[in-house]
Amino acid sequence: MKEDIDNFLNYLTVEKGFSENTTLAYRNDLYQLASFVEEEAAKRGLPPSWASFSRQGMLSHLLDLKERNYAATTVARKVAAAKSFFTFMVAEDKIKDNPTQDVPSPRIGKSLPKPLSISQARLLLEQPAKLSTPEAKRDKAMLELLYASGMRV
Repeated sequence: MKEDIDNFLNYLTVEKGFSENTTLAYRNDLYQLASFVEEEAAKRGLPPSWASFSRQGMLSHLLDLKERNYAATTVARKVAAAKSFFTFMVAEDKIKDNPTQDVPSPRIGKSLPKPLSISQARLLLEQPAKLSTPEAKRDKAMLELLYASGMRV
């Protein structure tokens, strides 16, 4: 099973140009999934294989991650890694069906940026005044517009 993962990671690196960090994260995620598949197969007295892994197995894996208090962003990355891997496995004719096809990714809430304090805003607005160039005047006008209108960038 790990040979399939290594082939997939090689494909990501060579053909898709994924970064080393992404490849390492996917490697860890997929090795963890392989361990889960092996444990589940052992409980049923069956040999582990990707072909026998089902949508229900994937949902069980996600439930296991949730019980271990993984962050939603981490779970979302693990789902993305699994979806990419199984899509690759189907394309390579290693398995017939993709067990992750209809598995939803967890929703990730977006956090609002923290506003500047009054002293930070004053300090920022004072910076262009230190120079007397046209660019400094432009920068001061832009900063004042952003501050006065409350725009987020």
